[in-house]
Amino acid sequence: MTQRHIALWVHPHRDEAVDAALHFLQAMVGHDIVFWARGTSYDVLAGRTPKVDFRGFDESPGVDVELVVVFGGDGTILRAAEWAVPLGYPMLGVNLGHVGFLAELEPSEVSTLIRCVLARDYRVEDRICLDVELRDRPGGDVVWSSFAINEVSLEKASRKQMIDVLVDVDGRPLSRWGTDGVLVATPTGSTAYAFSAQGPVMWPDLDALLVVPLLAHALFARPLVLSPESTVAITMLPHPDTAGVVWCDGRRSTDVAPLNELTVRRSPYRLRLARTVEQPFVERLVRKFELPVHGWRGQSERESVPAAQGDRNAD
Repeated sequence: MTQRHIALWVHPHRDEAVDAALHFLQAMVGHDIVFWARGTSYDVLAGRTPKVDFRGFDESPGVDVELVVVFGGDGTILRAAEWAVPLGYPMLGVNLGHVGFLAELEPSEVSTLIRCVLARDYRVEDRICLDVELRDRPGGDVVWSSFAINEVSLEKASRKQMIDVLVDVDGRPLSRWGTDGVLVATPTGSTAYAFSAQGPVMWPDLDALLVVPLLAHALFARPLVLSPESTVAITMLPHPDTAGVVWCDGRRSTDVAPLNELTVRRSPYRLRLARTVEQPFVERLVRKFELPVHGWRGQSERESVPAAQGDRNAD
């Protein structure tokens, strides 16, 4: 049997994440699996499961990693993705955070994780990512670049004053906005920052770009869903005493000067998430946001009408 290689990524400052990872490792004893970790993830786990083949590395293990198992919230998964996405490694998250939209399992489901990993009983879904470039002027030289899984935003750097931006789509001017900022999101990110900015929820198997103005002072300032082949360019126009900042996934940032141009397009990289169950996205929405559906489905019309009347009276 070919030896298997699995990487771990752990939130080092959450005891429950470290404990869940140790429980997972201990259950893997005797199954000819080599486990890999780097940085603080290696530091908090090394030596604590002596019967497991557990190894550290710097940039890449130098082997074919089958899966990256992440113990933490969505922030931990985004940190792991900075390393895993360019290498094409699929990730499976165990949620030790809050909502945990990127995570597949909850802490109480570590036994499910063990079973699925041992049996290779999971499927991998691919999702769109973003390429981000900041230019010194429209069409000019690239001065900073990054990628994003959820979203990239160009925002005002100070609370005192809005920024003035011109948004182009596919080389054509769309609108000029005085705004707190503009973000470009993926369907994965539509339930993150874009959601709090009143953007639409997009099913994650879509390939599309989402543009959301942030409190723009304009008649036309609605979220826009674009083709995955589109290129979005946002130019920060000159305005006294204003400065901007670009954020990618709320983790990587750089300052933006007047006449700098931010361009966003689909990345050649894909976010690869492992799923252990065939769960429709609508069920994930209901579970993660605790949407009120109980007590209605399956009721007869006679049973449901008094309940609805009771709800109105309660309001």
